[in-house]
Amino acid sequence: MSLSARIKKYLDDVRASYWFIPTVLVLSTILLAIGSLMVDSHPDLSTLRPDWTNDLVSTDGARAVVSVIAQSMIGVAGVMFSITMLAVSFASGQYGPRLIGNFMRDRGNQWTLGILISTFAFALLVLRAIENSHDDAVAFVPHLSIIIAMAMAFLSVFVMIFHVHHVPETISVSNIIASLGQRFVGGINALLEQDPPDQTPGRGVSVDIYLHTSGYIHNIADDKLSVLAKDNGWTIEILELPGEFMHPQRAVLRVWGAHADLADDVATRLREAVALGRAKTEKQNLIFVAEQLVEIVARAMSPGVNDPFTAISCLHWMEAGLALVVQQDQELHVFTAPRVVAKPITFEHLLNRSIGDCTSYVANDPLTRDETLRVLGRLSALATDRNRGPVEDLADRLKSTD
Repeated sequence: MSLSARIKKYLDDVRASYWFIPTVLVLSTILLAIGSLMVDSHPDLSTLRPDWTNDLVSTDGARAVVSVIAQSMIGVAGVMFSITMLAVSFASGQYGPRLIGNFMRDRGNQWTLGILISTFAFALLVLRAIENSHDDAVAFVPHLSIIIAMAMAFLSVFVMIFHVHHVPETISVSNIIASLGQRFVGGINALLEQDPPDQTPGRGVSVDIYLHTSGYIHNIADDKLSVLAKDNGWTIEILELPGEFMHPQRAVLRVWGAHADLADDVATRLREAVALGRAKTEKQNLIFVAEQLVEIVARAMSPGVNDPFTAISCLHWMEAGLALVVQQDQELHVFTAPRVVAKPITFEHLLNRSIGDCTSYVANDPLTRDETLRVLGRLSALATDRNRGPVEDLADRLKSTD
């Protein structure tokens, strides 16, 4: 069963959040604490507890150990989170605010925060279970739970070491560019490996579908559209690709073969196949990856920075992706579902939205300008007859800026 575009958008938003993995880990830790305390408190479950965990510490000692773990972990978690926010703030200001999503999706930061907070939560639950002996009551020291708390504390120490190494690594401009470049190359490879769709143009009468809200197209559930088209004998044309800004006066879909009196529930299902967001994302949007590389080039070549080598690194990764497309006349189809028609991404469009958008920034710097011409020269040598023209035209435009 196909998922609606909105559900896919929510799942992608969850992946790019700092709350989901820490929340899951904390909830799992609560269950672990409940289970370990049950083993510690029930004589019938004593066989599940290793013998060496008995009589390790006294009541006061147990409370002291667990208190130290709880206090230190919440303090360290705050420091680690502050370091992360500082790194994200620095990187977004230095390389571009649209790169924040790359840091938000970083699994290392999410797991670090989750493990530290989970250790605090586990220690807190164990601490309240420790009881001194009073009157005729027997003191209760949850030995197994304390051992688990200490193990989690040692794990947190190694997590902190990892995080101290990981944060500078994530804001390194070389790693940022390489990550974007690899996703650019990987996205092109994924589209090239798809079988070309049978996109028969729609005929007859048509109905345009408008959305009720404004925003950037986050993703389109073409499989859901394909099911609707098959069930009703339609051909559905996607008028705008993910990344475009939409508003209620701009049609997003055109349904060929439908009548003007389209049922409200059917129109609603068509709209649910398109999810909007407040900003562009890389979901189904190869061009956005190229735009992020262009943004780094623009900032690197600004008068206040003037870093041609960063710009050249971006150009090299663009070349790596474009070299895959320039050697063949195949167009890149984002949507391949039956009975769904969408305009493909041509090599010329991809070239203009990547290296083409960089030309105005590199034209006045001899180092980056010459390297851009060399990149275009290598692409021209690989190009088919059809694709060589756009490459040479771009090179001629850059040369004319002398």
